[in-house]
Amino acid sequence: MKDLNVCLLNDSFPPLIDGVGNAVVNYAENIKKCGGRATVVTPSYPGVSDEAFPFPVVRYPSVDFSKFCGYRAGYPFDAKVLDRLNKENFDIIHSHCPIASTMLARALRETTEKPLIFTYHTKFDIDIKNTIRSEKLQRLAIKVLVNNIEACDEVWVVSNGAGENLRTLGYTGDYRVMENGVDFARGRADDAQIAEINAAHGIGEDEVVLLFVGRMMWYKGIRILLDAARLLLNEGLHFRLMFVGEGGDFEEIKAYAETLRLGDACIFAGAQRDRERLRAYFCRATMFVFPSTFDTNGIVVREAAACGLASMLIAGSCAAEGITDGRNGILCEENAESAAKAMRFACKNPQVLREIGMHAMREIYISWETAVRAAYARYGEINAMHRAGAFKDSRRVPLDSVYGTLAELIKEFNRWRSLPARKKDKTDEQKGETSDA
Repeated sequence: MKDLNVCLLNDSFPPLIDGVGNAVVNYAENIKKCGGRATVVTPSYPGVSDEAFPFPVVRYPSVDFSKFCGYRAGYPFDAKVLDRLNKENFDIIHSHCPIASTMLARALRETTEKPLIFTYHTKFDIDIKNTIRSEKLQRLAIKVLVNNIEACDEVWVVSNGAGENLRTLGYTGDYRVMENGVDFARGRADDAQIAEINAAHGIGEDEVVLLFVGRMMWYKGIRILLDAARLLLNEGLHFRLMFVGEGGDFEEIKAYAETLRLGDACIFAGAQRDRERLRAYFCRATMFVFPSTFDTNGIVVREAAACGLASMLIAGSCAAEGITDGRNGILCEENAESAAKAMRFACKNPQVLREIGMHAMREIYISWETAVRAAYARYGEINAMHRAGAFKDSRRVPLDSVYGTLAELIKEFNRWRSLPARKKDKTDEQKGETSDA
């Protein structure tokens, strides 16, 4: 196979910390290990330097939308950036976000005629509903998203559940499951690092630690954990519930924990950007608790598995794919009582949890090197198919139709913003009209 030159596009990238941004970093690093070359294309962040990355990073203009969604929104129609990308002679264009990134990717495909792959990582319908209040705006945003995905030459999903979710949005094309990996090696962190975490948070060496790692957002199921913790404290059980991460709901979550009077049982450790230190947090824990039905792949579950840490997950969730209850994980229902039962088991049976964690390490762990090696092999197949003319007649939604929907979306957004607050609240109750939630 020839060495491939790959363009990776995503709306999130460091300094922003999220799962998809981390995936793109690992794709770029491991494409290089496969003998190829990767360039990351992502929205600009003020004052950020990308010199430390071992691959090129191209930034394009962006607008600060963090107030609405926690991200900067990229403006994908910059002529200078597109001209620069046209000169890179890419073999493969691979987008990881269906909005701005894929619009830029489609424009690049129009000028280079190179094949475009899209990976569906996230349940964007939930993201949209949590970000956009107007139901009409939600429908228009999902239409833009699906039109962009429909236009790609090949669509990948990170789990079977992600594919099912994509279908519910109206996508009717084919897709291929291409799993994400993790960048943790199998095994334990250094004992000195674990001791530092104990000291930093006042944790006893033998204390039970129930660990959550992820964005501090209510839709991650965090309320279930807090309510379950209250139930266990009422029973007189001793444990520490530790949260590692940051996010838009962080202050509300802390306030709710205070109203439940969780006290020292609840630890908020903040974001941990050093990967080795984060690994030490996983290694210190007794059980990883992740009651999210939002996540489509559950990279953090595999990070836990790399450390020999068992995970508590919601039965039937995407994160629980590959999990057998009591074998390589613990499954519960999506409520505080069921989560409390699993957490109670962890408090009373830490040795059994260690055995479950070792099964998880052997059975569900996938390294990024393995995952990207499979992706790179598929890149080669797609490149060969492209040269043979396989994508000339592929289903492609014209860019003009997306622009039209986008223009309608912007017009409706501006109309909604001009409404008085009381009018917005009133329309929230009206079905079949523009409502706000």
